[in-house]
Amino acid sequence: MRKTVLNDWHRRHGARMVDFGGWEMPLHYGSQIDEHHAVRREAGVFDVSHMCAVDIGGRDARAFLRRLLANDVARLQLPGKALYSTMLNESGGVIDDLIVYHLGEQSYRVVVNAATADRDLAWMVGRTEDWQLAVSIAQRRNGNDALAMIAVQGPLARGKVAEVLPEQRATCEALKPFFAATSGQLMIARTGYTGEDGFEISLPAAQAESLWAALVAAGVSPCGLGARDTLRLEAGMNLYGQDMDESVSPFDAGLGWTVDLESPRDFVGRSSLVARGQRHQFLGLVLLDRGVLRAHQAVRTEHGEGEVTSGSFSPTMAQSIALARLPLASTPGDRVQVLIRDRLLAARVVKPCFVRNGHILV
Repeated sequence: MRKTVLNDWHRRHGARMVDFGGWEMPLHYGSQIDEHHAVRREAGVFDVSHMCAVDIGGRDARAFLRRLLANDVARLQLPGKALYSTMLNESGGVIDDLIVYHLGEQSYRVVVNAATADRDLAWMVGRTEDWQLAVSIAQRRNGNDALAMIAVQGPLARGKVAEVLPEQRATCEALKPFFAATSGQLMIARTGYTGEDGFEISLPAAQAESLWAALVAAGVSPCGLGARDTLRLEAGMNLYGQDMDESVSPFDAGLGWTVDLESPRDFVGRSSLVARGQRHQFLGLVLLDRGVLRAHQAVRTEHGEGEVTSGSFSPTMAQSIALARLPLASTPGDRVQVLIRDRLLAARVVKPCFVRNGHILV
């Protein structure tokens, strides 16, 4: 398995390590539930260095990304502005979901998922060759210029980062949501995957452990993949490989808002998306009976059958919740049944997200 630059720290501090998309990553450091609550109530820090930053530049960088992605990078008018998008195949299926940061004139950083990074890079390089565009593509996960990525999330996260990086205090205080600021090789982005405020920090790999240790010393709780998954599920955020993949349209994964069909711009998969349209609703479930919702469980509705794509116990709500692909006529408020171990259990259909900024919304 591949290892991040923080792997030794995780092992020294008792993390339970697991295989995640070919990477050895911490699942938790003793209590997944405690780590979850730490992020909702105070601040937690995650090693996300397995994700891959890809720097894209060159004369045709903007034109390339406008053709490659379903969302339109022409919306990125201000330096540092970020955009969430899907990258589609010709059939309109999701190759990956990603964030694009506008770093400067014809300069962008794209952060892609860990397990799909090699395939994503090959796809990007192939499109530059097909379209004969002047574009440079450089992955920043390996080699001498490798970057580590650390996510600090929670209501106290911004203050903790400013405390540990005092020279960046003004940046931390001024940064708006879904913007990033760069200082040398350091990039601080006010984005996240937990439904809480905070930062994702990219920095040279050699500097990662000292920053991580300083954050932990300042009272930020180290957190693993277990808490990251329950937090993102409560926030109604998709996980690639579970909630969508190359066979699933963004319309059927609740990601229609990431698809720009207003401009006449063509992009990979556009014609297939338009022809196919939306076939399913992507909604949340709250289990009303005792049990735990899990991926691939069948959902019985008055409009037909659906399927749970992601499910777990919500520590914040003390109930089991899920994301599910349901018949197109389904709406929030519907009562449905989920097949769990040969039993049909009652659930309520809701609109994600479930929890945001510490508050239960459903």
